Amino acid sequence: MTDTPKAYWIANVTVTDPDAYQNYQSIAPDAFRKYGARFLARGDAETLEGTNWQRRVIIEFDTMQQARNCYNSTEYQTARKKRAGACNADIALIEGL
Repeated sequence: MTDTPKAYWIANVTVTDPDAYQNYQSIAPDAFRKYGARFLARGDAETLEGTNWQRRVIIEFDTMQQARNCYNSTEYQTARKKRAGACNADIALIEGL
């Protein structure tokens, strides 16, 4: 039996409209709870190389499919629409070791 690797969302975010971003933050947790997400890191970040982002977020899921399902879910896509124009963001999905 082989272990299925965990999967991680890595999000880099700079908030440009804190009030509008609150709308996203108020409903996004519904999707994360539904898909068993665990926040491993979230907050201000110090950039040592590359693009300077205000915040970094690392979210763990049990599988890649679970992470994809969360991102593509109605719950998360609704939240994503709420953050449109409220921040600049890059989000990557990465398979764990």
